[in-house]
Amino acid sequence: MSRENNLALEAQHLTKIYKRGAEEIVAVDDVSLTVRKGEFVSFIGPSGSGKTTLINILGCLDNTTSGSLKISGETVFSENKCLSESDLTKIRRQVFGYIFQKFYLVPTLTVYENVLLPFAFFKKAEANADPMEILRFLGIDKRTSHRPSELSGGEMQRVAIARALINKPEILLADEPTGNLDSKRSVEIGEILKRLNEKEGLTVLLVTHNPALAGIAHRTISLHDGKIA
Repeated sequence: MSRENNLALEAQHLTKIYKRGAEEIVAVDDVSLTVRKGEFVSFIGPSGSGKTTLINILGCLDNTTSGSLKISGETVFSENKCLSESDLTKIRRQVFGYIFQKFYLVPTLTVYENVLLPFAFFKKAEANADPMEILRFLGIDKRTSHRPSELSGGEMQRVAIARALINKPEILLADEPTGNLDSKRSVEIGEILKRLNEKEGLTVLLVTHNPALAGIAHRTISLHDGKIA
């Protein structure tokens, strides 16, 4: 297998600049990195270090001011090419699963309905696993008929993880997934991410402020002022 075929992500000289009036804010500053398929990589750094901006670019949720990004060898954007919004939407649906600090569960839907919600917009042909298998794996199969208001914070995050997994993503992006949880629940979510990586072969990108949580990854990338420290 060639080196490129073994790479989930390849970023070169990513730079993201926001303009606030006459002021320019460099959120990501000339970042280059690669992530192998099946690798678990954590990103750590203080608030304002560019972690979330970087992972949003890697996950095709945001564009870049300059630089290039390849996903599984396909160029997403570069100086000479930028995929259309419809093509980027396809990549988001087919390649990525997203987990955020906020759970973004629909309060009027049950756990089971929240998990199946992505199918209302898109369903991959290979996403044929029994949703209950995912719920059992995450330990919330007894809560399927409950609504978010009846769940603990840890349970809500597990539902959010199940929803991210339902379409069988190749890459799981987790942006501060334990930011709203206590230390015990944070450890539990960390263990789930580790198991998904080890047993399911998922490529996992984790953003966190927590050094202990970052330490469960194969590799930790530290960011400071938009640069890899």
